Order: sequence, then C-alpha cells, then structure tokens
Amino acid sequence: MSDLIPALLEYSAVHSEIVLLLDAARRSAARSVNAVMTATYWEIGRRIVALDQGGQDRAAYGEALIERLSADLTLRFGRGFSRQNLWQMRAFHLAWPEAQILQTLTGESVDLNGLAKTFPLPWSAYVRLLSVKNEAARRFYEIEALRCGWSVAAGRFASWIGRSTASSTSALPCHTTRPRCCKRPRNPRQPTLLRQNRR
Repeated sequence: MSDLIPALLEYSAVHSEIVLLLDAARRSAARSVNAVMTATYWEIGRRIVALDQGGQDRAAYGEALIERLSADLTLRFGRGFSRQNLWQMRAFHLAWPEAQILQTLTGESVDLNGLAKTFPLPWSAYVRLLSVKNEAARRFYEIEALRCGWSVAAGRFASWIGRSTASSTSALPCHTTRPRCCKRPRNPRQPTLLRQNRR
C-alpha cells in the first residue's frame, strides 16, 4: 500500500504538467489562428480596395461589390462575412496600408503566416481601433494594448478607446485611470513615440 502513495504523487505531478502543457498549447494555437485570420481579413480588405479602385463609379460599385461578396462568402463559409464585416476589412486595410505592412507583395502569393506576425492583436481589437480616426492615437493604443495586455473582452480596451473617440481632444489615458502595468501615459503627438520607428 505504501508503494502506491509515491506512484500516485508521481502520477499527480505528471498529470498536472501535462494539463499545463496542453492548456499552453491550446492558447498558443488559438493565438496563431487569430493572427492568421486577422492577416486574412487585412488581405481580403486589400483585394476589395484593389478591385474597388478599378470600378467606374466607385461609391455605387463598392456598395455592389460588398453586397455580392457578402452574399457569396456567407453562402460558402457561413457567418463572419456580413456587409459590415467586409466594410471593416476594407477599412482595416486602409488604416494599416500596404506600404507600412509589407515590403514586397506579389500578386496572388501571400504568406499569411508571415503577414500574421504584423498583426499581433486579435481581430476584435483592430475593429475597435478603427474607431480611432487619429493615426498617431490609433498606433498609441495598438502599442499600449500589446504592452499592457488589454483585451476587448475585458472591457478595458474598449473603455480607453471609447474615451478617445468620445471627444475631439485626444482623450489619452491619464495617470489616474491607466492600468497598473502602464508606467506613464504617452501622448501620441509627441516625437518620443516616433523614436521607436527610427531604430
């Protein structure tokens, strides 16, 4: 009977380690899938913009294009391709333009895994960031979301972004409301934020 106790303890330890390993693998897989899907949405937006710009009457053509794509993609893939989502994908591409994302992009061959590394946040975060019209402020919130681990689901991300879009004066986080992980607020209009890009 005493021989079973060490075996049970060893089993319990191994079981716990395996559970942690599987949990970590699942989280990692989910992050990878989210990043690839976000990259895919950016690429869909790029293709919509490219096709839209070839149209004669852009406004009418763009609306018809989105309408038809929404119907066809929803029929083929199900949820996720509403007209609103396709407009967001188009806006996503325009807000994070090609020149900033890719050095070389050739025709139809797109490395989604490589492109996914450019978009470390989940799609829902980028959709929320689209509501920030000021490009510097949008970049600030993207950096802070990564640095502080903000999530759209937790509400912190949305509440900070909401402040920025609620007023015309960039309502950046102040020292009384920022998360504990953030050492000090940064103003996206200050050149100190741009130093990161020079390196």
